[in-house]
Amino acid sequence: MAEAFIVDAQRSPVGRRRGGLSAVHPADLGAHVIRGLVERTGVDPAAIDDVIFGCLDTIGAQAGDIARTSALAAGVPESVPGVTVDRQCGSSQQAVHFAAQAVMSGTAELVLAGGVQNMSQYPILSSFQAGEPYGASDPWTGCAGWESRYGEQEISQFRSAEMIADEYGISRPEMERFALESHRRAVRAGEDGRFDQELLPLDGVQRDEGPRADTSPDKMAELEPVVPDGRITAAVASQISDAAAAMLVASEEAVRAHGLTPRARVHHLSVLGSDPVNLLTAPIPATRRALARTGLGVDDIDLFECNEAFASVVLAWQRELGVDPERVNVNGGAIALGHPLGATGARLMTTMLHELERTGGRFGLQTMCEGGGQSNVTIIERLG
Repeated sequence: MAEAFIVDAQRSPVGRRRGGLSAVHPADLGAHVIRGLVERTGVDPAAIDDVIFGCLDTIGAQAGDIARTSALAAGVPESVPGVTVDRQCGSSQQAVHFAAQAVMSGTAELVLAGGVQNMSQYPILSSFQAGEPYGASDPWTGCAGWESRYGEQEISQFRSAEMIADEYGISRPEMERFALESHRRAVRAGEDGRFDQELLPLDGVQRDEGPRADTSPDKMAELEPVVPDGRITAAVASQISDAAAAMLVASEEAVRAHGLTPRARVHHLSVLGSDPVNLLTAPIPATRRALARTGLGVDDIDLFECNEAFASVVLAWQRELGVDPERVNVNGGAIALGHPLGATGARLMTTMLHELERTGGRFGLQTMCEGGGQSNVTIIERLG
């Protein structure tokens, strides 16, 4: 099977809810990173075989195949198609997987993959307003099959985050210490210029808006739990955000034909389903299986990106797999930087690629929890 290479990756700043990017049309937000990537690589946009973008809640301005509208808004030739992927929080990571699989299969040579999400305009679960996807109240299907299998259990990311904290004995202070460290790392990364090469400013927003240099244990301790008598607060959860990110994936032949210099090779990609009720646990078995399939051990991975949907998710994953916290989310995670749902997977991989180059690491592994109890795992190998 042919190999797939990552030629380049860029992202917008991650804007806070109702922040500097909140008024940007989602198609223009996506177009920004597409245009920037084409300009930076110098690739002929007409040679791109497809644009694959992740996005959730594809309603309103995010409807109508946002991958296609973003590409057209970026000025890409009309001959270049686009398709939008929804694997919940893993949507743009899955977009990269589809791009790499197309290249590996020989059915495409150049694919632009990424994602976009404006959560200020369309909050999480906005598209659920048309019906209840998990129960018989759905006026279209009734979902009798779901109820017969899972009953009427509450399906909630907040409930799952609490269940994980309970199962692994993770205390609120432990999660708050983790969250504080996420902010500390993100602030340091911004001050040290670690994001400068990957970040493409937009509409006057030069830097990520989420990291808080002034947060403290005392401030976190004042917050009320999301679930009554629970441990999860807003301080230990990912931030609502707006952003876009994109990567150019190429075959070996395309690299030669277009004079490109690949920065990384896709070493492994997989996805695994798990419990859809305790839906945030899938990164644990998914990572374990990915390592087994590649013959790599935890110690062979130089950098990990495990999405910080909630602190309990990453803490349980680290504990179960024996991962060194000093190699996980070293420049902060979604608790500090934000989680723009459909764009997060590509944002994480963009950051991981640049950090591998900065540190001279070889392998980076990325995983994240996803709606429906799923998890993508990608391992990339730095070149050069």
